[in-house]
Amino acid sequence: MKILFIGGTGNISTSVSKLCIERGFELYLLNRGLTNNKIEGAKTITADINNFSQVDEALKNFYWDAVVNWIAFTPEHIERDLKLFKNKTKQYIFISSASIYQKPPLNPVITESTPLKNPYWDYSRNKIACEERLNKAYREEDFPITIVRPSHTYSNVIPVPIGGWTEYTIVDRIKKGEKIIVHGDGTSLWTLTHADDFALGFIGLIGNYKTIGHAFHITSDEVLTWDQIHFLLAEAVGKEPNIIHIPSDFIVKCEPSLTGSLLGDKTWNAIFDNSKIKKFCPDFVARIPFREGIKKTIQWFEEKPERKIIRKETNDMIDRIIQCYNK
Repeated sequence: MKILFIGGTGNISTSVSKLCIERGFELYLLNRGLTNNKIEGAKTITADINNFSQVDEALKNFYWDAVVNWIAFTPEHIERDLKLFKNKTKQYIFISSASIYQKPPLNPVITESTPLKNPYWDYSRNKIACEERLNKAYREEDFPITIVRPSHTYSNVIPVPIGGWTEYTIVDRIKKGEKIIVHGDGTSLWTLTHADDFALGFIGLIGNYKTIGHAFHITSDEVLTWDQIHFLLAEAVGKEPNIIHIPSDFIVKCEPSLTGSLLGDKTWNAIFDNSKIKKFCPDFVARIPFREGIKKTIQWFEEKPERKIIRKETNDMIDRIIQCYNK
C-alpha cells in the first residue's frame, strides 16, 4: 500500500511510522524537512502543509491508498485537506482526540458513542468541529474518512499534567525530594497508552476500508489512579514521590493556563471500552504496562543531557500553587 503521513515523526506517529515500514508499506512523510527524527525506510516529500499551492504541486502526481493527517487541529485544516485529497485517496484518517468526549462524564466507561462535548478546552472543541465537517463530507460527498481518537499516549514524553511532557522538571523534583502536585485526591482513574501499543491498533485501520465512516479510540486496558501514576514515575528513577494533593479547580485559579488540560481532560475519570477497535482489528492488544513503559521513557530522556529540560518557570509555578494552597 502507498501511504502518506502528514507529520509522522511525533510522539505517537513515530511508532506508527516505524511499524508501517516493518509491515512493508510504501510510506511517504510530508514535512518541511526540519525534523531530526528520521524514519529509516520512509520516503520524504518536502513541503509545508500550510502552503496550499506548494503542497498541491508536490502531491499532484500521487494517488494514495491512505492519507493520515497527524497535525490537523482546526476546521480550516480540514477544508484544505478536502481540497487536496478529494478523489486522490481511498481513505483519509483524521487524528482527533479522546478529550472531545463529554466533560464532565455522565457514564464512567467511555465508548465511541459517548457524546462529544467539552466546555473547557478550545483544542477539544476544534477537534469536534473537524469531525463534524469530515462527517458531512462523508455523508454528502462520499469522502472516505476514518476518525481515530487517541487518549493520553506517550513514548518520549512524561505523561503527567504538571511538570512533565517534554520537560524533565517533575523528575528533577522527585529526585530532589521536592513536593509535586497531584490534582484532586489522587484517586481518579486514568488510562495511559504507550505509542508502540497504539501503533498495533492503528496499523489495523490503515487500508481497512470497512472502517470508512467510523470513529475509534485506541487505548490500553490498564486503568491507574493518578497517585499510582506518580508513584510508578518515581519508582522508575528509584525514589519516593513527595505528593501534595490540590483540587483541580484551585490549581486552575492559580494557573489558568492549565484549565484545558485539567478541567478539560485529566480531572475526570477516563476508562475506555476498546471493544470496537478489537472487533475491527482482532490482533490488537496493548502489551506495555505503564510500569514498564515509563522506564523506557526515562531511559530515553537520560540518554542525552540536552533532553533533560528543567524549566525555572515551571518550578516557580508549582511552588506558587503550593504556597497559595498552604495559605
